[in-house]
Amino acid sequence: MNITDLLLGKQSSDAVGALARQFNISEAQARDAIASMAPSLGRGMQHHTKENAGLDSLIEALGKGNHKKYIEDPGVLGRQETTKDGNSILGHIFGSKDVSRNVAKHAAQETGLGASLLKKMLPVVATMVMGTLGKSLLGGGSSAPAAKQSSGILGTLLDSDRDGSIIDDVLGMAFKAAFR
Repeated sequence: MNITDLLLGKQSSDAVGALARQFNISEAQARDAIASMAPSLGRGMQHHTKENAGLDSLIEALGKGNHKKYIEDPGVLGRQETTKDGNSILGHIFGSKDVSRNVAKHAAQETGLGASLLKKMLPVVATMVMGTLGKSLLGGGSSAPAAKQSSGILGTLLDSDRDGSIIDDVLGMAFKAAFR
């Protein structure tokens, strides 16, 4: 399971509805926007976690940030603090506002929604990504499906060469860390 599937899954349906209402679009349009932007956010996180410090930073952010609130209490998605947090997340993931603009522009081409609207939605979707990761990785419970789901997301983030195995990637990170 990937981040898009989780964002559009049952645990996030209330958040998708809140996003739609916040930006005055239909839930189908909100789902399309998420489906278009989430892969770029996932790739950005994957790139960011290639370095050992990036992975540590992501895990620390998930542990400290209480991002689960964005999924568990979707009412907070419309707050100014959420957009501020989302812009901070985007800064860490992409490092440049130009990348965020390009993601919004690409999503506009895919969805038919305006690029300026998607640019405003992107920070909120970024908080939803972190909320979904936080809930799935740290608060997903101890059930077998939750464990499988968590390992799938983490595997997607850590499998930088996309060969289906994270062993070589994790060993590479450990090797880099050992010989810094």
